[in-house]
Order: sequence, then C-alpha cells, then structure tokens
Amino acid sequence: MRNATDIVKHVDFSQSRPAVQPPPASVDQGTAQVVNALFVELKSIFPAWRQAWPDDEALKRAKRSWIKGLMAAGIHTLEQIRFGLMTCRASGQDFAPSVGKFVEWCQPTAEQLGLPPAAKAFQEAARNSHPAVGQGARWTHPAVHHAAIEAGLSNLFRLNEDAGRKLFERNYVIACRMVAAGQPLREISKALPAEVSTPAKPETVTAELAKMRAALGRRS
Repeated sequence: MRNATDIVKHVDFSQSRPAVQPPPASVDQGTAQVVNALFVELKSIFPAWRQAWPDDEALKRAKRSWIKGLMAAGIHTLEQIRFGLMTCRASGQDFAPSVGKFVEWCQPTAEQLGLPPAAKAFQEAARNSHPAVGQGARWTHPAVHHAAIEAGLSNLFRLNEDAGRKLFERNYVIACRMVAAGQPLREISKALPAEVSTPAKPETVTAELAKMRAALGRRS
C-alpha cells in the first residue's frame, strides 16, 4: 500500500495547471483518515449533503474523487483546509460543494491574508503611481507594492482606469497567492496565468497530513 508521499509524486506540481494524472490505486490510512474527518465536517456544515452522497457507495466514490482532486490542486496543508471549511461555514448553503468548488474555497482571499482587498489595493497603487509622489509613496503591504511594480508604475499612471485595474489586479492575485504559499515575492512573468502552484516536498506533505489528521480528528 502506497503512502501519501507516493501519491503526491504522481502530481506535477511544477505546472501552473496540473496535468490529469491516473488515479492512485490505493491510499494510506493516514490520508484516508484526513478525508474521512473532512467529510464529517462537511456533513455537519451542509444539512442537505445526502443530495450529493445519497448512500455509502456514492460517499466512497466521492471520497476517492476528492483525494485525487485535492492532491492534484496542491491542497495539502492544514491552513488550506481551514480556509476551505471557513468558507463552507460562511457560504450559508445547504448543499455540499463539489471538490472543485472546495478547492477554490481553500484559496484565501486577500482580506483573509491580512491584505487590502483588490479595489483598495488598486486605489493605493494608482495614487502612488503619480510621478509627484515619488519617494514619498506609502504602501500598506509589500504585496501591493510588488504588484504595482510588476504592473509598471508608469503603466498604471498613463492607462485608463479600467485597463490599469485589470493589469494591476492580475498581478495582485498572483502576489497574494505567493504570500499565501509562504513564498518570497518574485518576478511575475507576463505569460503566467493567475493560478500558481508550488512544488511540495514529500516530507512537508507527510507532516501536514499528520497535522490535518490531528486537527480534524479533534472536531469529529
């Protein structure tokens, strides 16, 4: 029986959009415990969960699908799961989400990271892009400054508001995901899509699975 590390090796985390991988033949007990505990949480949050998983067989299929989906999307830390469950509780929905929606909810917003929302960040960048501001520019967070620099202060100053906003927000989304992943802010390629994934070390995945088992287990 393969462990979580072996499963993760089947996913190419180096690509911004993970390639479709063949499903793992089996998962280790630790990974199964994490998913079982996660589903206990989901069933407690969404009263109409039986609409998605009406019987035990459907539930088993869903768990296998979720394991593949979470691994492929790089959801392998307790913090990511916490963000996902936090958004589940705040959604106010009765019906359980798909694995794709849950993966989306595991990505923290700028506000959840302690950063200004995109609209305010753009206003700050646009204000500081004026040549008269110069060295007196003040930035609320390095990610805002980084996104503005990558977009080009001169571009933000000369473009109309709509074009400048789109240019800045694209870079800001990527900068926020760098912050969420604990990465240093680095150069943003002009061709890089908004989805950014980070290679996960096998030992890190194993350690995070243990944390997730412990944390989710305490709630079940």
